[in-house]
Amino acid sequence: MDTHSSIIIYNVTVYSENQTLKNGYIKLTNKKITEIGEIHQYVRQPKDHVIELSPSYKVIPGAIDVHIHGVNNADAMDGTAEALKTMARTLPKEGTTSFLATTMTQSNEAVETALRNAGAYIEEQIDADAEVVGIHLEGPFISPKRAGAQPPTHIQDPNVALFQEWQKAAGGHIKLVTLAPEQPNGLSLTSYLKETNVVASIGHSDSTYDQVGEAIEAGASHITHLYNGMRGLHHREPGVLGAAYLRNELFVELITDGIHCRPEMVKLAYDQITSERMILITDSLRAKWLKNGTYDLGGQPVHVNDTTATLADGTLAGSILKMNDAIKNTMSFTNCSLEDIVKMTAENPAKQLNLFDTKGSLKIGKDADIVVLNENLDVEMTFCRGTLSFQKED
Repeated sequence: MDTHSSIIIYNVTVYSENQTLKNGYIKLTNKKITEIGEIHQYVRQPKDHVIELSPSYKVIPGAIDVHIHGVNNADAMDGTAEALKTMARTLPKEGTTSFLATTMTQSNEAVETALRNAGAYIEEQIDADAEVVGIHLEGPFISPKRAGAQPPTHIQDPNVALFQEWQKAAGGHIKLVTLAPEQPNGLSLTSYLKETNVVASIGHSDSTYDQVGEAIEAGASHITHLYNGMRGLHHREPGVLGAAYLRNELFVELITDGIHCRPEMVKLAYDQITSERMILITDSLRAKWLKNGTYDLGGQPVHVNDTTATLADGTLAGSILKMNDAIKNTMSFTNCSLEDIVKMTAENPAKQLNLFDTKGSLKIGKDADIVVLNENLDVEMTFCRGTLSFQKED
């Protein structure tokens, strides 16, 4: 196909930023969305490459996964460009077009290596792959009481000076930090993150409800993987979970694999938090898209069996959830609409990361990050910045 031609996805249901067009089309030119409309409005140009489907096919904005460690035997902590390239080339298969390369609690040297690598990769990545739009630093500034699968030996108190070193090593690309604000210096780091336009997320935290309130005052605006690695709900102490339910200042991540939290708890969270504040994540590790077996997570063996990844003691260790399965599960568990899904997978993360001017919705002028779903909500095609990155085989 001529690189100067436009791609038209024609006769589909288009979930645009402001409306859903049942007999619509969308035009992609030079990495951007250049037209959206109903099919009777389309005027064919000589170099247009038309992909004609049917209204049972749905066009939605690509997902932005703000919390993902790895996939297809690659992990952000590998500290290599090849690992990030593997992740970026695999994720369009599940409808993800942008992501935050997510680190985990490890030695300072291992974290810094991963950060330097990701920062360098971000500067040189190519358009045909899912885009690394930044780095999510998960740990080591977390609570030992809520370590989960984060290695306790490397947990340390929040440290502004160390974060400054790491942000410099990452070329300024750390966009989100998971921390426990109740730990010593936690509020100082939270304030610093806010001042420097980095999202401060409460996670792996034993904070009380009031301590979460103090963190919000200091600048926290996000909750890492709801239910997991946090003080739960009690009728005399609402904890981090209660704050996630009640504080409208917070965007809230959720892993909807039905394992990290039961389907009923997904529905409870959705009914309380709604699609206005929810963000779907995968929190996946290198075992995703691989066979059952034993894999590595931060130097720890992780056993993968069909749908579940656990440490030797049975602790859940990330997921093998694919984003398109997260979409299907969430719709099944909550009875939400695809419009709600678009908010939770694209619009909300784009807004949280200050990317909504270029990503997060289908609108003329935005990046052509587009996913075509078939009638079963399977990913049929994925375009990353206007390039066809994945096409389902017949």
